[in-house]
Amino acid sequence: MVRLRRAGTQPASVTTLELFFDLVFVFTLTQLTGLVEHDLSWLGVLRVLLVFGVLWWMYGAYAWVTNAAAPTDPARRVLLIAAMAGFLVIALALPQVTGASGIAFGLGYLLVVLVHLALYGLTEAWRGMLRVAPFNLLSAALVLVAGFLPGGWRPWLWAAALLLQIVTPHVSRVTGGDAEFRIGPGHFVERHGLLLIVAFGESVVAIGTGVAGEPVDLRLAALAVLVLALLALLWWGYFGGGAVQAAEHTMRQAEVADRPRLAISGFFYSYIPMMLGIVLLAAGVAIGLGHGRPSWPVAAVTAVGVAAYLAGDVCFRLVLAAGPVAVRTGIVVLALGTAPVGRYAGVVAQLATLAVVVAAGLAVEAAVARRGGTASGRDAPVGA
Repeated sequence: MVRLRRAGTQPASVTTLELFFDLVFVFTLTQLTGLVEHDLSWLGVLRVLLVFGVLWWMYGAYAWVTNAAAPTDPARRVLLIAAMAGFLVIALALPQVTGASGIAFGLGYLLVVLVHLALYGLTEAWRGMLRVAPFNLLSAALVLVAGFLPGGWRPWLWAAALLLQIVTPHVSRVTGGDAEFRIGPGHFVERHGLLLIVAFGESVVAIGTGVAGEPVDLRLAALAVLVLALLALLWWGYFGGGAVQAAEHTMRQAEVADRPRLAISGFFYSYIPMMLGIVLLAAGVAIGLGHGRPSWPVAAVTAVGVAAYLAGDVCFRLVLAAGPVAVRTGIVVLALGTAPVGRYAGVVAQLATLAVVVAAGLAVEAAVARRGGTASGRDAPVGA
């Protein structure tokens, strides 16, 4: 039995089953985009943030467990597929998560947590997971109990579950230099990069689904091209300047006991605004196209979506010494400033402005790098 628990090796690269898992998880992001579209109030957005928080915690948990041991044997594969089923139930429940589907959401979340514990039981880090397990189980219990309560009570329990998850890495010593949780840098960096690509693709699908059946006039065609251009620029900003390779280098150079801290700060926390930014951008575009009339809420959520993504990218670079950040910080501010354009000129004009701002910023950053300096005023790898 002990030998079974300690079986498996850290993967060199992401498996196809992990990519399949990510596709199912990103479906939850598509559903969250739909929630934002249908309720753009402060309360509605807050509910989405809370739900995303508890779901993102468990996605990160699965990134860690598959990093500890590749899902290459039948037992791990079956368990990972079971977790996919849990995330699928969660995604299907999201449109009515404050109503009739609250219990289904909680049960799906409990299944995801239990399968995660079972998977960790098959790795060498199972003793360390015993310290984390009570917190994950209590969070799952809070989410499940929320499903049995009236809708107004549910956000409070989700917030409690999220708060519990935030303190878990610290009180369980995951970030305290405990070598039981070993991070394989290559797989970890690749896994999160692929997730980002899948999220970009799903955002295009979500927008396309929202306009299905509409006649393709000049405005719709321009909007589609601008969305693709903006997403391509955001992709370029993350993947095109050598930051990913620099981040992996930083992880490899770090002491084994320091890697969990870098993984949590550089990928878990930094990716929160990045993933939420994609959700908000997709929602803003879909709402703007559907309503046809400019408004402050739509313009704001579009601007905040791009700014949040770029802010997460800045945090990623800072934590992992992955490149200059000064110019990108300026792009964040300028992106927020496009809200008046969206309010008075419409979503197409705002997307065009955002694309110009991001493209110009990346060009300036590349020019500074070519001159041998760094836009952040510190030595940092910027890649080719």
